[in-house]
Amino acid sequence: MEIPLLTDITIILGLSVLVVYVFQKLRLPTILGFLMTGLIVGPYGLSFVSASHEIDVLSEIGIILLLFIIGMEFSLKSLIAIKKTVFVGGSFQVGFTILLVFGIAYLMGFGAPEATFLGFVFALSSTAIVLKILQERSEVNSPHGKISLAILIFQDIIVVPMMLLTPLMAGQSDDIFGAVLQLVLKTVAVLLVVWFGARLIIPRLLYEVAKTKSRELFLLFVVVICFSVAWATSAIGLSLALGAFIAGLVISESEYSHQATGIIIPFREIFTSFFFVSIGMLLDISFLFIHLPVILGLLVAVILLKAGVAAVASLILKYPMRVAITVGLCLFQVGEFAFILSKSGMEYELLTGDVYQYFLSVSILSMAITPFVIQYAEPITRLLVKSPQSGLKTTNSSSTSEEKFLEELHDHTMIIGYGVNGRNVAHAARFADIPYVIIEMNAATVRAEKAKGEPIYFGDATNEVVLEHLKVYRARVAVVAISDPPATKRVIISIRAICPTVHVIVRTRFMNEMDEYHRLGADEVIPEEFETSIEIFSRMLHKYLVPQDEVEHFVQEIRSDNYEILRPQSARNRHIAPLSIPDINITSLKVQSDNNNIVGRKIRDANIRLEHSINILAIQRNEQYITHIEADTVIYQDDILYLAGSPEAIAAFNEKIRL
Repeated sequence: MEIPLLTDITIILGLSVLVVYVFQKLRLPTILGFLMTGLIVGPYGLSFVSASHEIDVLSEIGIILLLFIIGMEFSLKSLIAIKKTVFVGGSFQVGFTILLVFGIAYLMGFGAPEATFLGFVFALSSTAIVLKILQERSEVNSPHGKISLAILIFQDIIVVPMMLLTPLMAGQSDDIFGAVLQLVLKTVAVLLVVWFGARLIIPRLLYEVAKTKSRELFLLFVVVICFSVAWATSAIGLSLALGAFIAGLVISESEYSHQATGIIIPFREIFTSFFFVSIGMLLDISFLFIHLPVILGLLVAVILLKAGVAAVASLILKYPMRVAITVGLCLFQVGEFAFILSKSGMEYELLTGDVYQYFLSVSILSMAITPFVIQYAEPITRLLVKSPQSGLKTTNSSSTSEEKFLEELHDHTMIIGYGVNGRNVAHAARFADIPYVIIEMNAATVRAEKAKGEPIYFGDATNEVVLEHLKVYRARVAVVAISDPPATKRVIISIRAICPTVHVIVRTRFMNEMDEYHRLGADEVIPEEFETSIEIFSRMLHKYLVPQDEVEHFVQEIRSDNYEILRPQSARNRHIAPLSIPDINITSLKVQSDNNNIVGRKIRDANIRLEHSINILAIQRNEQYITHIEADTVIYQDDILYLAGSPEAIAAFNEKIRL
């Protein structure tokens, strides 16, 4: 018996594999591949798919799983840590975009509800595309990456109340105030139930399920939570998406959220692919080409409006113009949640057919050009920001003392970036009594650290005026500790344009950036992935009892040779011979038992060496270390014994001293 849906699924997935493979070769986002697949198989393309309604159902499951995952990844603690950036930057970007789009649409003849709804859909950017590109470019932790992430988090949160307000704006209720009140009461009731479940019920149930160690049972239980909460919210008049998000929040408060996320993500990827394919199926290609001039004009308007608002939001957060423009170039597109909202808009007749096609065309085109715009964001920013003004600021009211400090500054270390690495460098410099000065672009960090007495200044280190003001030409060392590769390159160039003698040390995440940094003028480049590897294999060599001086010499040789031995295809042939003693382990065990045959007795009387075939090398007792072990040494409960012996003998002895 032929199943039409199975045929359509096979066609969609099979063509998706081919299209996404081509897009990956072209280094384009996977989402665009799915959209292109929809264009090809849809009614406006080759009409390969007939069961469009069933595909929509699959896409709805994808939306539920997408919001479920977002809920599980949503951490209140992490949100509080960046609350200012999320809520100040995010609320301004979303609110002001809605206001501007509303004004433009209203002047064009749209009604207030329709104009407001257009503001909703155009205020949202693509979390999936932007974060994927920033991760690939190692820019998530850069200033523009952090601001973009914070604004995207706010958008992901605000989309839920937007979906709840959509039917009210469509006039589904004559008593708007009563409908809003009822909506609020329902939402509060749901949140109370969720809070109760998250605190008391779900963690206990998850614990019982986890104890079974059954992956299948754990998966089924997590899926049941997701769909049951989504169904419950839908049954009382709220959205399925809200229920899925709340279900994710419930699990996020438990210790099993990471495991749940890991097993749900493959299912999410499959079903969200149907969502993006279904969006592509809706785009009318003939409409796009017939109205291409108008669509391109709208596309330019959307890009300028969204990029401008996002840039202003960054300026409000007191970031320099360079970072603000880069944020705008990251968030100018229309995002995937706008498609979800647009379906609700069509359902409640807030969007007409032609307006919907204009929206789809502009949205898909904006998403398609996003990778190219972000790729060339640095030269675009450099072209737009030509002002020589430094933007250097301090929060110290005593300008005279600041000027005196800077005038006397010499032979110092300049630390660029005050993240984890920058803080560690500053701590080491302070400990060694080395003068130093810090440049940081996070205004809140500058104010907080300045109050603690740190010599920290707000400014953009890519600007030569900032570097000159902080006397880089008098510095002995400049440490570039920022997580922004394009900015790092510009900082090195700016330093070298002023001073060819300062020793420039650069922190980087990946080895493929090292050669470029050296070419631009860096004296030393410290790759985190190599240093982590060095630390790991150093400890590994210690466990193999390789002599300490051998390990240190090996590490020094690696660093002095620019990590060449760790690179692929290295021609080095350096060998270290570990000490290997057959059937002998050296380990530590804690005495937990009060076994009278061992505990409280002298080693000689307990016959430990003869009866248990092990040697005690040292004993840790509280804070004291006993390294000179004699026959009269007594073993007490809670001692930590350092032993040498065969694995079998150590295991047997451990049974004697355990509870």
